[in-house]
Amino acid sequence: MDKPDKKTNRRDFLFTASYTVGAVGLGATIWPLIAQMNPDRSVKALATTEVDISQIEPGKSITVLWRGKPVFIKRRTQSEISDAESVSLNELKHPEKDQDRVKKSEWLVMLGVCTHLGCVPLADKGEYNGWFCPCHGSHYDTSGRIRKGPAPVNMEIPKYEFVDSNTIKIG
Repeated sequence: MDKPDKKTNRRDFLFTASYTVGAVGLGATIWPLIAQMNPDRSVKALATTEVDISQIEPGKSITVLWRGKPVFIKRRTQSEISDAESVSLNELKHPEKDQDRVKKSEWLVMLGVCTHLGCVPLADKGEYNGWFCPCHGSHYDTSGRIRKGPAPVNMEIPKYEFVDSNTIKIG
């Protein structure tokens, strides 16, 4: 009577072994298909960028590219900071405090893309001495907040950090 048990155990082992081999084969086939969906090294390299800000004078700004988009980095004067902080939230189309948009009040870092249709606004222009998008007439203040025009929201603030007193890491 011991023989039927051995056949059953052998049959169970063969089923388990063939399922295991099939699962490993399926995994080996699917893995490259899933792995090819990940971004390549060139895209990962664009994920962050470091910018030297030591040469930017108060009141001046620079534009750098990050992920194919312009990023405005402005070193604001005390007058520009005061103007941005003194605005009542009731006056804003998209209410947001200046303190919530900056990490250090002297430095404003934001995507240089108009939130209406994606144009690049001009610096130090418009009715609020911030940015002006000539395509459709959106006016932004010295904190990049929409004040007038068709743009629905403020210019976006990317993820950034101060590496040291002369370097900002965006991304």
